[in-house]
Amino acid sequence: MRLFVGLGNPGAKYARNRHNIGFMAVDEIARRHGFSPWRRRFQGETSEGTLGPERVILLKPTTYMNESGSSVQEAASFFKIAPGDVTVFHDEIELPPGKVRVKIGGGIAGHNGLRSISAHIGSEYRRVRLGIGHPGVKELVHGHVLSDFAKADNEWVATLCDAVAEHAALVAKGTDATFANRVHLAMQAKGFLTKDDNGKE
Repeated sequence: MRLFVGLGNPGAKYARNRHNIGFMAVDEIARRHGFSPWRRRFQGETSEGTLGPERVILLKPTTYMNESGSSVQEAASFFKIAPGDVTVFHDEIELPPGKVRVKIGGGIAGHNGLRSISAHIGSEYRRVRLGIGHPGVKELVHGHVLSDFAKADNEWVATLCDAVAEHAALVAKGTDATFANRVHLAMQAKGFLTKDDNGKE
């Protein structure tokens, strides 16, 4: 069994924020693969289904980003899911918009959602880093991530979430490089990325 966690902040006010792209990605996984209706539990919302042969629990913590770890720990503990079988989908300012990288373990690069999760379950979980771009200077980062995507961004955001959902079974299977490459090719085909990059770190 796998636990896929999308990070974001709850409520309509934050729904289109760059910080909420993790929510958007797991929403699309649930929709595309016919997962069960979302239900409230574990200080969040869950939806269940299968990706290939793997049973997958989707989780959107509703604790606000900074406390995401308590929700993740509760769900992982209930289903007896080890950190190595937890995958977190989150925004990444250090990657260009639409770029995806997959990484297991490591630091948190100032991301409060990851900080909370690492504090609760350790750092050896998989991260699917969804690039949203950097505003250019550190002082603008907070406002950047908590602002809505611009209308001009809508097409690449939709394409990215669609590609992530389409190839999500590869993440469940643990073939991270193949997943990242397939997403990259899907983005490239729509003209959003040009450089060749297999997306694995």
